Amino acid sequence: MHFDILHLIETLGMWGVWAVVFAESGILFCFFMPGDSLLFAAGVLAGQDLMPIGWLAGGCFVAAVTGNLLGYEIGKRVGMKIINPRTEKFLKPKYIQMTSDFFDRHGKMAIVLARFMPIIRTFTPFLAGMVGMSYRVFFIYTIVGAVAWALGLTMLGFFLGDLIPQDKIDMYILPIILVIIVISVLPSVFHIWKEMRTSKAAAPENDKA
Repeated sequence: MHFDILHLIETLGMWGVWAVVFAESGILFCFFMPGDSLLFAAGVLAGQDLMPIGWLAGGCFVAAVTGNLLGYEIGKRVGMKIINPRTEKFLKPKYIQMTSDFFDRHGKMAIVLARFMPIIRTFTPFLAGMVGMSYRVFFIYTIVGAVAWALGLTMLGFFLGDLIPQDKIDMYILPIILVIIVISVLPSVFHIWKEMRTSKAAAPENDKA
């Protein structure tokens, strides 16, 4: 996998990296793209002086923000229109309401944490727009998430890439990417686990009421 990512970056250059970050951040059918590993690997190559880190990181940040804003606008304008008899068995009204409640309670954290969760980071802006999340709140925490994700992973790759011998980059990059993915997912897993515990604890009280 790491060979493919490195080859992709070397072939498409910074414009290709920016395009992937933008697409995965806001276009629903691009959920499969390798955002985490792409950002880190691009940073590693920048650390090997194969591309300028300033332009790379800055462009990734802009692409992450604008991609999220696009996803929000798509969800706001057409999200509710896709609820019809054909899709209701998958997108039931109660699911939409649950999503709305989730953003009301945890919207700020959801926007930031979603950045580190493959697939979820693509759908979160769409759902935020669809349920009418405050644009101001969404925009602010989109910035926070883009700093942590786009700038964070790219700069981490840059600093580690500067330490890795160029002839051994293929040996080190895959294990490092796997560690990064695991670490980035852990906070989200903990948050979901905590939410499930809270829901279970509230259930008996609701039954008594």
